[in-house]
Order: sequence, then structure tokens, then C-alpha cells
Amino acid sequence: MHYELCIMNCKKMKGLTPRIIGSLKHYNRETFMKDLMAGLIVGIVALPLAIAFGIASGVTPEKGIITAIVAGFIISVLGGTKVQIGGPTGAFIVIIYGIVNNPEYGLQGLLIATMLAGVILIGLGAFRLGAVIKFIPYPIIIGFTAGIAATIFTTQMGDVLGLTQEAVSNTGEVIRIPLKTPGDFIGKWMCYAKNLQTFNLWNFIVAIGSLFIIILSPKALKRIPVLNKIPGSLYGILLGTVAVLVLKNHFGIEGIDTIGDRFHIQAQLPKMIVPTITFELFQTLMPVAFTIAILGAIESLLSATVADGVISDKHDSNMELIAQGIANMVTPIFGGIPATGAIARTMTNINNGGRTPVAGIIHAVVLLLILLVLMPFAEYIPMAALAAVLIIVSYNMSGWRTFRGLLKNPKSDVTVLLVTFFLTVIFDLTIAIEIGLIIACALFIKRVMETTEISVIRDEIDPSDEADMNIHEEHLIIPKGCAVYEINGPYFFGIANKFDDLMLNLSSSRRPQVQIIRMRKVPFIDSTGIHNLANLIEMNHELGIHVILSGVTPKVHSQLEKAGFYDKMNPDHICPHIDIALQKAREFLGTSATK
Repeated sequence: MHYELCIMNCKKMKGLTPRIIGSLKHYNRETFMKDLMAGLIVGIVALPLAIAFGIASGVTPEKGIITAIVAGFIISVLGGTKVQIGGPTGAFIVIIYGIVNNPEYGLQGLLIATMLAGVILIGLGAFRLGAVIKFIPYPIIIGFTAGIAATIFTTQMGDVLGLTQEAVSNTGEVIRIPLKTPGDFIGKWMCYAKNLQTFNLWNFIVAIGSLFIIILSPKALKRIPVLNKIPGSLYGILLGTVAVLVLKNHFGIEGIDTIGDRFHIQAQLPKMIVPTITFELFQTLMPVAFTIAILGAIESLLSATVADGVISDKHDSNMELIAQGIANMVTPIFGGIPATGAIARTMTNINNGGRTPVAGIIHAVVLLLILLVLMPFAEYIPMAALAAVLIIVSYNMSGWRTFRGLLKNPKSDVTVLLVTFFLTVIFDLTIAIEIGLIIACALFIKRVMETTEISVIRDEIDPSDEADMNIHEEHLIIPKGCAVYEINGPYFFGIANKFDDLMLNLSSSRRPQVQIIRMRKVPFIDSTGIHNLANLIEMNHELGIHVILSGVTPKVHSQLEKAGFYDKMNPDHICPHIDIALQKAREFLGTSATK
């Protein structure tokens, strides 16, 4: 009874209903066993990724796992899709690293920015704006995704090559520590070049070896039950760890950094943190929070859309955004980082039988158990093996085939793609998205302007009294002294100015006594169009020229009426059809038509 009442109350929310509610209605043991197996496997898959994303983002390994636990649980319980797996993703690495390593913000700034992003995501979902996110141009998405991939690859080169730098310890001794690089793309490569003499061959061998294991193990173990379910990244980390332990303990090889050499992992639940938000921080971090929110929305809804195609389902984008928002508001309280839907983990969930949000909940529980029981062993994982995992992540993110294909598209799309890519790489993602959207909007407006045509059906250059005009299979008889202008397409600010220029270029000797503006093919008009049209009428009235509107569509008519436009015109100057408008023109001219 209580369950049915819950269903009825959720239906009243007009679609904002977590998918877990409907999924549990006919839940059975068979479905649970499939979700259990999928959840276990996804939890194992998520472990190395969560650790790698945490470290690459400039925070500790356990923060990556905490994010996967808390955000993964919330997204599964409240989300608008059945199979979405949430957690940290590579897309956020660049943003998080930039915030954490900024002395003005630090970890507290990251927590605040993440919570603000959560509020934005909740707002997008609550105001039913989930579908709007899908209209972000595809070249922008590919551009910044490829840019993030290039940046992630760059950040891992120090660990792949084992580069170091000199530092002074607390005792005054000169020691070598892992290379610290600038935050920008070019600065990193310059830093690598300057310190290339510190190259560590054994570190490089471990990285390349782990990379080959990650790539080849899925193919080698494809036909072996159970083993073929374990991701290549886990094999790479396990075998890489064993190799480093052997090299260190039996051969005395030094210089291969592990997680334990850089971090002290705490295998316990974190304490709750409530960051202090000041107005100054709010103002400063809002653009970053907006970028996190937009990026999270795009990635989560893209993942949900891909999942829909595989399981023949339809997600609720608005509910999904609300769930993502709540997850990003709660996760920072436990010290976590931004999270979103992860395509790779979601597909792993689907491919292993997961069909309800219960699989995502089990994945979060598995990670929690690993955090509490097995995390001390993570200190032995070599940084070179984690770098190999992230190189694979960056390769998969790059979408280089799609990028290459888009280069064959129209120049406008190529411009947006390349600008977004290079701005992401050279500057940062916030600037790239903002400028990319501005360029895309400008090019869109240009394309719309090109589709709108203004044709002069007749002006007074023919000395004959009347002319027969065949326009769009119409037989129109236009009297001398009358000019007909047809606007075909949206009448917004760009076209309004173009139409103004056309009118102003008419010399006084060629100005007709009556102007008919035919608007039957104008789907909408904006404020600039209304303003310019009103100015045109006033100017022509001063010159003694009659202006007649013909065939105004109901939508445009409503917009003109609300704007008070008709207060400037006599009602008899507004005609529903061109024939009536021409007859009205003859009355003003004192002529009649002959056929």
C-alpha cells in the first residue's frame, strides 16, 4: 500500500521520478543476481580509475574512491536512468587540478565550486532544461574533450619518464623529489625538456609494460571465464605492482615511485567538512562552477543517451541532472571531488547484466568495502602504472577518429572545433567553452541570416503602367507606384538591419508611393525587427509613403500586438492576403487593375 502511494505521489511530480522506484516494482531474485554480478565487476573496474583520477586531479587517492562511493550511490538512487554509474571522470581532472593548485583557492575552493555546480545542476533539472544541454554544438563537445585528453596525457609524462628535481629536506639535505610542473600545457613540456636528464629507465619500463598489459590482457583472456570480466587496467596495476616489488626488494632498484611514497592513505570513512562560503569566493568561483556543471551535465546525459540505445530505454534527463546536482552538493562534504555519469563504467554495467539502479548501489558498496579493508595495500601501486591507466583513458577520450572526421565538415564547424581544442589545451576549459559557445552562436546567426531572403518583387523602374509578375507560381498585377518586398525567413536583428539598408539605399526618385511588405513566410520576429519595422513606417509616413503589411502569420501578429506595434499603423494598412493588399494599394494610388 505504501509503495503504491509512493508511486502515485511521484507521478504527480510530472516526470521528476527516480528510476529506481519503477525498477523495484517487479524486482525479483533473478534480476538481483544479475545486478549483483554487474555491481561487483563495475566496483572492481572503478577502483583503479578512482585512484588514478584522484591523484591526477591533485588530491589524495582515497578522495577519488570516496567520490565514487558517495556520488555513485546518490546518482543510482535518485537518477533518471536505470543503469548510469556515477563517479569521478577524466573530464574534470584539468579543472580540479587548476583549482587545487591555485594558492588562492586550494581544496576549500574546490569543495565550494563543486557544491555551487551542484546547485546549478539542480536548477537545470528543476526548470526542465535537460533537453537544452543537448543543443550544445557537437564540435564544441569533441573539441574540449580532445583538449582534455591531450592535457591528461601531458600531465602523466613526468611519471612515465620518472623525471625528478632537486629539493632541500627539513634537515637541510639535498634530495630528489618527483618533478613539479607548471599548470599550463606549454609550461609542462618545457619543464620536461629541461629535466630530461633525470630520465629513469626502470620507471619508463614499468609504465610501458603496464600499458601493454592494459591493452593486450583483454584480448589474451577473452575466452577464459571470470578472468575476461576483469578490466585490463586492473591487470596492469596488479602486475605493475608485483614487478616493482620484485625490482625493489630483490634487485635493489630505486627511483620507482609508488603511491605510498607520495601519499598516506587512510582506510577509514572521512570526517564531514562544511566549507565556509564567502561572497568573494562565490563571485570568483562561479565561472568555474558553471564549467563543472555544464561539463557534468553534458557527460552524464551523453552517457545516459548511449545507455538508452543499448538497453532500449528512455532516461529522464531532468531527474538525472537533479541527481547529479545532489551528488555534487553532498560529495564535497565528505571531501570528494566533482562527479558525473561515466560512459565506460556504465557500459561495463550494461555488458555484465546490470539493468536496474541496484547494480550502481552495489558498485558503491563494493568500493566502500575496498576502502575500509584493502586500501593500505594501494600504497604499493607504482605511479608509473597509474600513469599508464590514465594514458589509456586519455586515448579513449580523445576520439581522434571523430576529430579527424569533423575536419572534413564545413569551415564554420572546423573553426569551432579547433578554437575549442586549442583554447582547452593552451588556456583552460572555462575559457574554451565560453568562447566556443560565442563563436558557435555567431556562426549560427550568420547561417540563419543566409537563409532569410529579402526580394524586391517590384519597384518603379519599369515605365509601363502595370506589370505581370510570376512569383512562386502566382500571377500578380502590381500597379505603377507600388513596390512589393517579400521577407522569406526569420526577421531578427541581422535581417532587420539588412532590410533597413535596402530601404535607405532607394533614391528619392525611385521611392514608390505605396510599399507592401509581404510577411507570409516570416516565422518569428524579435525586438530589433519590431523596432526597425516601426522606424521604417514612421520614416515613410513623414515622406507621404503608405506602408501595407501583408500575410502576417498568427505568431508574428501576436508578437507585434503585444509590442504595441499596431498603435503606429491604421488597421486598414494590415491585410491578410497579397490580393487584398494590392487592392488597397490601388485605392491609395487611385488606379485599377486590368487583366
